[in-house]
Amino acid sequence: MAGVEQKSVRESVVSTWTDDITPSLSGLIAIPALSPAFDADWAASGHLAAAVEHVKTYLEGRNLPGAQIEVVQLEGRTPLLFVDVPATPGAQDKGTVLMYGHLDKQPPVGGWSEGLDPWTPVLRDGRLYGRGSVDDGYSGYAAAAALEAVHAAGGEHSRIALLLETGEESGSPDLPAYLDHLGARLGEVSLVVCLDAGGMDYERLWLTTSLRGMVHLTVTVQLLATPQHSGLASGVVASSFRVLRQLLDRIEDSATGEIKLAELNVEVPASRLAEVEAVAEVAPEALHRVFPLVSGGKTVSEDALELLLNNYWRPTLSIIGGDGLPLPADAGNVLRQSTTLTLSFRLPPTAQADAALAAIKLALTTDVPYGASVTIGADQQAEDGWNAPAEAPWLTTALRRVNDEVFGRPHRAAGMGGSIPFMGLLGEKYPDAQFLVTGACSADSNIHVPDEWLNLDYAQQVTEAVAHLLDAHARR
Repeated sequence: MAGVEQKSVRESVVSTWTDDITPSLSGLIAIPALSPAFDADWAASGHLAAAVEHVKTYLEGRNLPGAQIEVVQLEGRTPLLFVDVPATPGAQDKGTVLMYGHLDKQPPVGGWSEGLDPWTPVLRDGRLYGRGSVDDGYSGYAAAAALEAVHAAGGEHSRIALLLETGEESGSPDLPAYLDHLGARLGEVSLVVCLDAGGMDYERLWLTTSLRGMVHLTVTVQLLATPQHSGLASGVVASSFRVLRQLLDRIEDSATGEIKLAELNVEVPASRLAEVEAVAEVAPEALHRVFPLVSGGKTVSEDALELLLNNYWRPTLSIIGGDGLPLPADAGNVLRQSTTLTLSFRLPPTAQADAALAAIKLALTTDVPYGASVTIGADQQAEDGWNAPAEAPWLTTALRRVNDEVFGRPHRAAGMGGSIPFMGLLGEKYPDAQFLVTGACSADSNIHVPDEWLNLDYAQQVTEAVAHLLDAHARR
């Protein structure tokens, strides 16, 4: 299978990134387009609309033959930028490539390094700093640049539908409605390209082949009608914290972190285990170095494979919030009436989230010690994970070429410990499509935290890779 000529692809991508993308992406960084979960007045503030319009203006000035570019906004929902690019003449029967990215951002978060600011783009040593640079503002630019490179190199691409939403950081609540609204226009989707991911380093292409699901709930344990003096009540009435700790012991082994409930555990597929083993070989120290542990702090295991399996395919529990506990300075000798904790479970990609939530609630509310009252809050979430379909032969062949011509080393495929809700949605909606989930993010890109940055050289390589893969898809 012939493909586009690499020299032409690279020259097109590099010049586009240097001359056009970097300045425009810098302007996008300056727009504080907080996701709706972090800006209740997003419609009034207009920042999401401004981000959409900024990228729309850029795309309207690009060489995308026949492209229709429009803002789609359903009543009461966040705006979406939809770009429809017709197939080249030789690829009109190859289905639609759905390319995805998002323009909404996480909150700025304090603690940015000197000279850096979430809304002030800074270009330093090949890094573009600012909120939304790598998560995920660059994606629409990269998608367009890949298409332009295909044309510059005389290649082919099937019909392209680029969707840039503005609610991903809030769990993509509006995306299902837009997929239904645009369903007839999208047609038969044969390839999904998502640029909201990355990997362990900047030396090779990284593919994400699975995502964990999630269960989120708040639980309150109450035994006293009112707080009591601890000297009088302790030893007579159990602490609500101790009761809640006992309930959590039914779910998690506190010594190992192992989740005990069968509904939250799965067997790792052999193909995914092989992928994880390959990642452990090329990046044995990655998870040991990426997180800022205190002096003397250690990860839960010294074995790279175990850490990767823990993060990709095993359930975990994190306590992410609490109530009923006063600040230490305000704590008196009081036996509190209740304790509230917010529980965040990460689920294996193939676990059923609804069944997991039901099992957790049953464990928390059955035969409660001392007859304590247990209340599960209304803000419950249960989201399935995602496991990619088997790789098609054309994609395997194309990836080998990308490995040789773009990166000079084999790609790696791995899971992701977090969740991207729309991937499960797209997997259900387009069960026959191939999925290419990749991106320019790496472990040190600081997404969601201070000093977020985009590696410009690597982003260019990812763009080159996408150009080759779009051409290969059209020629399959």
